[in-house]
Amino acid sequence: MQPVLNVEDVKRVEAGLTEVGVSISELMHRAGSAAASEVVRMGDLGSVAVFCGLGNNGGDGWVAAEALHGKGVAVTVVSPVEPDDIQGDLARVVAKSAQAAGVSILVAPPRDKVVELLSGTDVVVDAMLGTGFHGTPQAPFDIWIACINASGARVLSVDVPSGLSAQTGLADSECVIADTTVTMLVLKPGLLSDSGRDACGAIIVAPLAEQTERLTIEADPVAWRADLEDYVDVLEPASNAVDKFSRGSVLVVGGSTRFVGAPMMAAMAAARAGAGYVTLAVPEPVAPIIQARMMEIPVLALPAGRDGTFSSEAIQLVAELAEKRTATLVGPGMRVSSGTVGVVSRLLETKVPLVVDADGLNCISRLTSNRADEFPELLRRAAPLVLTPHRRELGRLVGLEDTPPASLTAAMEAARRIVWADGGSELTVVAKGSATACVGVDVAVLPKPGPAALATAGSGDVLGGVIAAFLARSNVDNEDIPVLCSLACEVHGYAGSIAAERFGSRGAMARDIIDALGLAEDALEEQMAFPDSGGAE
Repeated sequence: MQPVLNVEDVKRVEAGLTEVGVSISELMHRAGSAAASEVVRMGDLGSVAVFCGLGNNGGDGWVAAEALHGKGVAVTVVSPVEPDDIQGDLARVVAKSAQAAGVSILVAPPRDKVVELLSGTDVVVDAMLGTGFHGTPQAPFDIWIACINASGARVLSVDVPSGLSAQTGLADSECVIADTTVTMLVLKPGLLSDSGRDACGAIIVAPLAEQTERLTIEADPVAWRADLEDYVDVLEPASNAVDKFSRGSVLVVGGSTRFVGAPMMAAMAAARAGAGYVTLAVPEPVAPIIQARMMEIPVLALPAGRDGTFSSEAIQLVAELAEKRTATLVGPGMRVSSGTVGVVSRLLETKVPLVVDADGLNCISRLTSNRADEFPELLRRAAPLVLTPHRRELGRLVGLEDTPPASLTAAMEAARRIVWADGGSELTVVAKGSATACVGVDVAVLPKPGPAALATAGSGDVLGGVIAAFLARSNVDNEDIPVLCSLACEVHGYAGSIAAERFGSRGAMARDIIDALGLAEDALEEQMAFPDSGGAE
């Protein structure tokens, strides 16, 4: 796995490197050289424009410019001030070195001059605003960002695309849209989430020193980015000596007269994700409707109230059904009522793996008055428990219903409030979003995000079914549940990519994702077995 550090913690790594003899000056030269090397790899370098800021990120740009100049590349640095007027000592020294080496410099050019320069530029190096930036870019950087994005030139950003927060992945206004981002030392969360997914392009980590890996671990990564090889140990070995029961059985509990489709999609997803036997328990009024549409999955009709949701008479029946299954998913389309709250509360008392999604989460919010982190005894259990909230549901669970988490890091913080209050390894929170985090008590795992095609109604129900199936199929220790959930997310995401290829990025629906789940898992498993053979990316 690849470690991910908060921006503030990166400073600890830099400080640690200085203590072992790698100075900030040396780091700047190595960073600039790393950026220049990646520019050379891009090829077709008729001319390169390096846009530099006033801090250390700009210093990296000046070093890169001098390195490229030394390789015979036609380089022009665009700077807001003359090298002598740069206030930072290191950045001023490397800027004057580049000037002395003969690098062409364009100081504080008007917009038309910037546009003219970019019209003949093959590659732009963005070294304006580094990882310490937050807020809105000011002049001239806001003008330069707009010009770069409109130029059509290939763009390499140094550390982080200018205008993007390396911590949150959010941008208050326009940020640079890069083809490649060379980030120094370690991944930062903002590069992997929200606007960062569009802005960064291909991300290359330049460690800069052999001690970086050790110091990064000591800095306590906020998360780990999963690689396919990390999933090998949580997969059951392939075997022909199986039957429908040895592949695991899943009970899906949900539905109401208002929401009939959600539990159907969750159950079908569990079946497509490899569970050998799936049963769907729904309120009695909707059972005939679902039975007419699902041939492979038994549908059980349970007592319902006048509002079309589970009644109190269903509570014990659901628990008895769950005890006979390998894993249970509760919540899709269930609504929140006294009966459904009772169902969720009773399932939490069972001793089988449980996934709580959608209205199941809202029932937990009702049970805890929107403070699940203050009621750890409700969630503490011996068997695995996976909560799968999107950001609004997550905010509701921890009392942030009016200000739900707006970024990946904020979502991880909210999820950790629940997990750390519980304190046990049985609980994992899958904090869903444009980038998802699978948060356990000891680790947060970041699966590779899926495509925008996943942003469609029912997609979350599908993921809940996949996670339930994986829990039913696998026999992993509680400590490995975040990794197992991450694998489920990657299968779900790759299925979304297959669906988008078939029906278009805006035309794919949840049922299309369901139909692609088996193909997605096969493709990912092949890539794990033969990592150099291509396939899923």
